[in-house]
Amino acid sequence: MLDGNWREVVDRGLVPIGRSLRRTGISADVVTLIGIVMASAAAAAIGLGYLRLGFLLLVLTGIPDALDGAVAKASGTSSSRGAYFDSVADRLTDALLFGGVAWHLATVRTDHMMMLPVAIMATAMFISYQRAKAESLGYDAKGGLMERAERFIVLAFGLVFSEILIAVLWVMLALSVFTAGQRFVKVWRQATSDRNVPVSPAVDRRRLARSARRSDRRQRHGSWRPSSRS
Repeated sequence: MLDGNWREVVDRGLVPIGRSLRRTGISADVVTLIGIVMASAAAAAIGLGYLRLGFLLLVLTGIPDALDGAVAKASGTSSSRGAYFDSVADRLTDALLFGGVAWHLATVRTDHMMMLPVAIMATAMFISYQRAKAESLGYDAKGGLMERAERFIVLAFGLVFSEILIAVLWVMLALSVFTAGQRFVKVWRQATSDRNVPVSPAVDRRRLARSARRSDRRQRHGSWRPSSRS
């Protein structure tokens, strides 16, 4: 939701920062690696029960996560390799953070609540796969109530107000499942429309061209690196 409504605005605001970082010699890959290190530190802090520290590190994780695309764009190094690395880093970051939450809950609770962040993580991976697969077929699967940016914000809220962390996680899981349903329906309708149209080489060429244009736009733009998927 935030990705679709605010991404272009954020991109324009980050361009000057990306140029400044590029002049220091920092590459987009290094910025992405810093984000992974920050996420690892946040996961460790959360797992050890230092939730406020985890919140601070989570906020710091979002900075390189937002800037790597701006650095790549400023240096003119946007590429499929960089987009792939960024997408993999995003999934790793998600796994680390929710793994940290599961570790914390396994330590402080005797029930099965540790499976709650695991379920959120699995649903988040499914949402990301939906978009990746849809775009590989030439369809649009972006959007939904609980994309990656929203997950970061909601998780941060739960870390600050730890008394309601479980309730926050339940809300996140429900909205994530709803988002997965939204994307499935969206792509299903697009695919159904194509199915009702007689298949011809021209239709296939248009679909492939549409997919190529989306890929090209992701490499030219993008705050979470040229083709970050959420």
